[in-house]
Amino acid sequence: MKKVTCFSDKHYTLGRIDDKLYSSFTEHLGRSIYSGIYEPGHPCSDEDGYRKDVIELVKELNVPVIRYPGGNFVSCYDWHDGIGPKENRPKRMDYAWASIETNEFGIDEFCRWAKKAGVEPMIAVNLGTGSIKDAGDLVEYCNHPGGTYWSDLRAKNGSPEPYHIKYWCLGNEMEGSWQAGHLSVEDYTKKALEAAKIMKWVDPSIKLVACGSSYDMLPTYMEWDRVMLTDLYKQVDYISTHNYTMNAGQGLTNYLASYKQLDNHIKNSARVIEYVKGKNHFTKELKICLDEWNVWNFQDIKLNSLEDLKELTTFEMTSAKKWEIAPGILEEKYSLLDAIVVGGLGITLLNNADTVEIACLAQLINVIAPITTVRNGGIYKQTIYHPFHMLSKYGHGLTMKAVLNAPVYTCEFGELPIVEPAVVYNEEAGEVRVFVLNCSQKEEVSFELILQGYGETKVKEHYTLAGDNLEVRNTLKNPENVTMKRQDVSGYSGTVVPLPRLSWNVIVLECV
Repeated sequence: MKKVTCFSDKHYTLGRIDDKLYSSFTEHLGRSIYSGIYEPGHPCSDEDGYRKDVIELVKELNVPVIRYPGGNFVSCYDWHDGIGPKENRPKRMDYAWASIETNEFGIDEFCRWAKKAGVEPMIAVNLGTGSIKDAGDLVEYCNHPGGTYWSDLRAKNGSPEPYHIKYWCLGNEMEGSWQAGHLSVEDYTKKALEAAKIMKWVDPSIKLVACGSSYDMLPTYMEWDRVMLTDLYKQVDYISTHNYTMNAGQGLTNYLASYKQLDNHIKNSARVIEYVKGKNHFTKELKICLDEWNVWNFQDIKLNSLEDLKELTTFEMTSAKKWEIAPGILEEKYSLLDAIVVGGLGITLLNNADTVEIACLAQLINVIAPITTVRNGGIYKQTIYHPFHMLSKYGHGLTMKAVLNAPVYTCEFGELPIVEPAVVYNEEAGEVRVFVLNCSQKEEVSFELILQGYGETKVKEHYTLAGDNLEVRNTLKNPENVTMKRQDVSGYSGTVVPLPRLSWNVIVLECV
């Protein structure tokens, strides 16, 4: 049995974890909205057409913020189409996903749903085909108390009180050739700067997210951020980036090590922020908004690898014809292995809590999501629901520096220790929570925790995500094929914890 020692001292912290690290994202894409969030006539739907079974699982996940309405969708979306009497709303072609958008669900429906689900909206504005005035008008519609055209129209449409939306994204992936209204960095910077000015004139209290480099394979990677931030730094509060992990073509060892690729990606964004800040003598702190991240295996899209994004101008689906209404597309069926990898990515988020303040699992329902619904039917939790739920439940407090003494393995990211931990100290609960990925493919690992300054500690709980069949999936008929398993810790020796091979673990230690 391999042995690993993990050292942590209470005096050495990496950063305080913001609750918004466990946010999510829902887009007008496939069945994310229609028959996901919203399905009038469903036995579980309320008087507004919102599925109550979905709301229950969203509340269980304890998601604080949800980004909406896109995503690629937002770059050709006119928010005016989604307000007012539903019988007057136009059906439009959605160019991003080659679908028909009925506009039955718009900004008012989303904000009302968010209130019922107990989440805070983060709204993206259209800086592709949309205008800077459209962006300002939307802030006025949502946040101004009354006495103006758009705020009074909101009241007329059934919401007299403003929504007080705090977080706003200045477009989506605008450096991508697949984006409607794709812009050069110079043109995006000019447009985003003018939109930011108008939006903050309407409501100075809002927080703005600028489009950073989405993917590291693009030729503009990092240089986009440098140029854009030079002019936008003072106007915005966050820089966004995206990161998807793909299983195909890289082998088990590299797939398990995906947490390191995400770590490199986040640190590159942080380096650009620090460079621009230092070069221009800026003083304020700018944080990262990782507003799309997940495992995405492209099971339903004509894309061989993320490298294909370099010259991509359109996404082609394999399971739907063009111009369907809410087709069932991009509905990943996640495996146990995918869930273990998602857990590893979550560990990276915790270990970068000093720079990443917001992170949105993309997406929330049906589309590459932890929750799957059946049209006119039931609901179940995908395998990735479970690590995300454990992160949102236990990952609060301070991320502590962890030092390892461990065997290593070799992958495309270099030599890495066979385990990857994140140590979280929650002083209020009097607990140390350790999230740890065991990448050992052949054997169990003896994981010893040596904790200094926390007082006497003992293992209180140990949850594992593991199994012999890495390809097993949850289904509507068998929704608990993959779950977190609580271990009997009564026989553990002190703070030595056995980690099953190829596993993701949550260890809770009580500080006595």
